[in-house]
Amino acid sequence: MPKFFQTVDKIRPFYDITYKIVLIICKLLLIADILITSVCVVGRYVPFVPDPAWSEEVVLTLMSYMAVLSAALAIRRGAHIRMTALDRYLPKTLIKVLDILADVCVLILAVVMLVVGWQYAFGLGAKASYVSMPWLSKFWMYFPIPLAGFAMIVFELEAVYSHIKGFFVKEGKDI
Repeated sequence: MPKFFQTVDKIRPFYDITYKIVLIICKLLLIADILITSVCVVGRYVPFVPDPAWSEEVVLTLMSYMAVLSAALAIRRGAHIRMTALDRYLPKTLIKVLDILADVCVLILAVVMLVVGWQYAFGLGAKASYVSMPWLSKFWMYFPIPLAGFAMIVFELEAVYSHIKGFFVKEGKDI
């Protein structure tokens, strides 16, 4: 079994790269959000600075991307809110099994987000447009859900693998 883990551990750079890409996307979206909001606020109070009509819809869309993508990033870091008050009273094996169960449930949610989000993005989203930008499809408003679903699947697969590996490899020992 250790040979199996050595082989699968070779794809860890894929997870690292995916994490870095999603993190960079979130940072760029935050920068764009701040810039657009700043221009909008300045435009309301300074007469010669135009206040773009599309700013509110774009800011809300960018925020939806950041919200779901940062949730996917939290999966990789194990930073989601968890109930750990009883962990010291439960057997370690039970805790590992419950962690796997929780990860499988989140993995199922991620698959639903990917499939249903994709259907909404290409169904409803492709048929509608933003009010302030009639030339832009609302596909972009629905697209964060399948995108985050994909990122969550990637990070949940890594989490499930790590928990399963924990059954066979003792903590602190490399294979």
